[in-house]
Amino acid sequence: MKKVVCVHTAMALVAPLTELFKEHFPEVQVEHIAESSLIKEVIAHNAITPAVRRRLLDYYNAAADSGADIIFNTCSSVGDIADYGNGVARVPVFRIDRPMAEKAVREAERIGVISTLPTTLDPTCRLLQNCAREAGKEIVLVEGLADGAFAAGQSGDSDTHDRLIAEAAQKIANKVDMFVLAQGSMARMEQRLSELTGKPVLSSPVLGIQGLRKFMGFE
Repeated sequence: MKKVVCVHTAMALVAPLTELFKEHFPEVQVEHIAESSLIKEVIAHNAITPAVRRRLLDYYNAAADSGADIIFNTCSSVGDIADYGNGVARVPVFRIDRPMAEKAVREAERIGVISTLPTTLDPTCRLLQNCAREAGKEIVLVEGLADGAFAAGQSGDSDTHDRLIAEAAQKIANKVDMFVLAQGSMARMEQRLSELTGKPVLSSPVLGIQGLRKFMGFE
């Protein structure tokens, strides 16, 4: 059985991804490496620090040492390090958000990028632009930062978290054809935002696992 090791910078997706793998990709063994201090450090410095970069690369190599066939990087804020790691780690590093970005580029030209963290906007926009260049397509990106939503979610105030995301999406809805949710932890807002705005909304967890399944040759 092939082994997938998910590398997380927070705990939020560990349990949901465990269940989603059982549903969408039961043919693989799934394990997790998670360190919540990583995203806290990224937020505090508004950037990926050298220490965060070193620890992530160490985790990729630790995953390889544990027998991983592939690493599933689950944090979009550190997507650039995942791309670098894919070139230097002993096994491939697959970004959870790449299939979402590729689908968005295929299906829309004006894309709204909704995030609860400013540190996730830039990496997600870069990924979308890279996918557009690979596809030979021009896109327009409109950023929607749900300021305060991440802190609300961390404190357990899910109502405020969801309300701020909805408000950020509604503010830019008339400027876009489609939304992408920059963080996997926002996936539960996918249907609600689509109903509120009348626009398609993409999130990364299920699309990421389906893309990984295809990448690994199971489809």
